[in-house]
Amino acid sequence: MATHGPATPEFPAPGGQAAERYRRNRRSELAIWWREIDRPLLFMVLILMAIGAAAVAAASPASARRLSTDAENLSDLHFFLLNLRWQFLGLAVMLGVSQVKKVTARRIGILIAAVSIFLLLLVPVIGAEVNGARRWIRLGFSLQPAELLKAGFPIILAWILSWRARDPELPVIELSVVLMGLVALLLMLQPDFGSTILFGGTWFVLILLSGMSFRKIAVIGAAGAFALSATYLLYDNARHRIDAFLGGGTAFDQVDLAQRTLLNGGFTGTGFWLGARKYSLPEAHTDYVFSVIGEEFGLIACAVIVVIYFAILLRGLFRLLDEEDLFTVLAGAGLLSQLGGQAFINILVNLQLFPSKGMTLPFVSYGGSSTISLCLCVGLLLAITRRNPFLGKDGHVFPPTGDGR
Repeated sequence: MATHGPATPEFPAPGGQAAERYRRNRRSELAIWWREIDRPLLFMVLILMAIGAAAVAAASPASARRLSTDAENLSDLHFFLLNLRWQFLGLAVMLGVSQVKKVTARRIGILIAAVSIFLLLLVPVIGAEVNGARRWIRLGFSLQPAELLKAGFPIILAWILSWRARDPELPVIELSVVLMGLVALLLMLQPDFGSTILFGGTWFVLILLSGMSFRKIAVIGAAGAFALSATYLLYDNARHRIDAFLGGGTAFDQVDLAQRTLLNGGFTGTGFWLGARKYSLPEAHTDYVFSVIGEEFGLIACAVIVVIYFAILLRGLFRLLDEEDLFTVLAGAGLLSQLGGQAFINILVNLQLFPSKGMTLPFVSYGGSSTISLCLCVGLLLAITRRNPFLGKDGHVFPPTGDGR
């Protein structure tokens, strides 16, 4: 017969008053979480994930047939079914992380950043090479450390920059430059120019918000221009993509094809699984899923997606307006700018307004590491922006009693 040890507050004995009290406390914690998180932001992300499920289902046949071989014939729904698994896992991660306290969220972000940078150091040594780039580590599954870093980079950067609130003399800008330089170096060794640009943009937004002087802004701007010029001269892939974007070529043909696919459906689309141009798209389920949406669901659906992204950014920024904690403001702004930057780079590529970057559309494109990382980002954002709706700026709860007295 099984026996049970003595009940404790953490592990109450099954049944009885202790178990009931535990369940009641857990329900109370969930009620507090539901009241304090930014529910409109969560709902908009869930809408994007639902759109993503439909979009990957539409794009899956094109990618499955392109990637099928004599040895492995992929079903038309191959990537759709895989994407559902990643989405459910990502949703669990997002909701779980969103329930932690702000201090815990900061620690999680810093830990993720540290682990990601360590993995980036290992990529040149043990990383797997795909299409000429070494960006993945095989751990029974493919893990892309650069994607994981997206959840931790804004957090650790905001943490460093927020030290200025305690001691204005600390060289926080210089420390952030060292961190950004290390990340950029590790990414370019892969090489991954697109992620370098995204992290660099996030870093620039945060140092501007931290109150940097105009002189330092000018110096950093000049250094950035020099770095881009050096990249163009020394990095063949970036030079070829930029040249192709400006003057034609293979990469230009891909982006041009994406734009033609996007416009093929008109305002209302050809209908689900009725698009024809998508079958000639490379990476229809990832980089160019926005074009598949345009062909099968129409330009109106594309416009709705753009509006949702703008709404997420505005909602997040408005949520930060009343924050007085510097870390919260910087971390929230960093996570939002990174999310928005990735989304609009992908959309601009599909519109033939930006060189091809190999960047997914957040919550819409298929992806394993990408989906988990983005859900982690939103989970951390929801956690650090949790707010008691009955707590005033002076720290007093209102109304103090149910009758408003």
